[in-house]
Amino acid sequence: MGTTWSAKLVTHGQFSDETMREHVKAKLALVIDQMSTWVEDSIIERFNHAPAGSWHTLPREFAQVMDCALTLAAQTNRAYDPTIGALVDLWGFGPRGRHDVIPDQHQIDAARSRCGWQRLRYDRETRRIHQPGGLQLDLSSIAKGFAVDLVADTVQRLGIDDYLIEVGGELRGHGMKPDAMPWWVALENPGVSDELTSGADTVVALHGLSIATSGDARRSFNSAGRTYSHSIDPRTGYPVSDRMMSVTVFHRSCMQADALATALTILGPDAGLAFATERGITARFLLRTASGVEERASPAFHAMLD
Repeated sequence: MGTTWSAKLVTHGQFSDETMREHVKAKLALVIDQMSTWVEDSIIERFNHAPAGSWHTLPREFAQVMDCALTLAAQTNRAYDPTIGALVDLWGFGPRGRHDVIPDQHQIDAARSRCGWQRLRYDRETRRIHQPGGLQLDLSSIAKGFAVDLVADTVQRLGIDDYLIEVGGELRGHGMKPDAMPWWVALENPGVSDELTSGADTVVALHGLSIATSGDARRSFNSAGRTYSHSIDPRTGYPVSDRMMSVTVFHRSCMQADALATALTILGPDAGLAFATERGITARFLLRTASGVEERASPAFHAMLD
């Protein structure tokens, strides 16, 4: 998936490191084989290059991710869109290679014409999906979170209740470390200073919780003084405003946290915060301003810190 993974497991001697490594790698391989656009013969890439009018039956795991993605697409009124692959490639953030070149409006319009989750015909009962022609699925904003959940559920079925699983920076923790301390995660507060954080790092225990962050710190490029993020708004075809620094979401499901972090980033600080507040989502926004970095957070986030 173009990223790295790690797993911290408290096995109490039940399993060797190599045994657990193979369990983890097997589940990650399943996700890669089904949903990675970085692998030419993956199921998602076969769909993306399939002829117009063809139908495809999705594996159960792929279908679970599509169900979540399409539900969120409908809830966000197109701000979240799992068919954004053509735009991701155009802006140089896909597996085709980075180029740091701003496309012209004609190219953007052409790519947008190949996007749109409403063009998909998907039968949830049979898990069959229709390729209308030229549509490119991109599940990078949700597949990593799903992979975390898949690995976490696997180790729990093996009787391991204390773990921290991470794929591409998305994490899910449960139980405690060997020293009986929780799995702590620090949220950086670059330049933030207010009554909530006082400029210090915010530390949260991941006990039965997942965390996902969408931001421009690692996947972006700069041109003429502006930062162009990999978070692309399918409604405009352009990356989100460089005012958006990051959005972090906590959720029991890492798949949900991963997708919601992207959706809230696209919606922006006003509509995104309203969306999170209305649905009780634990979310934190960091915004660039003329005077520094501003933090905004949903009521559920404030309640978690109380």
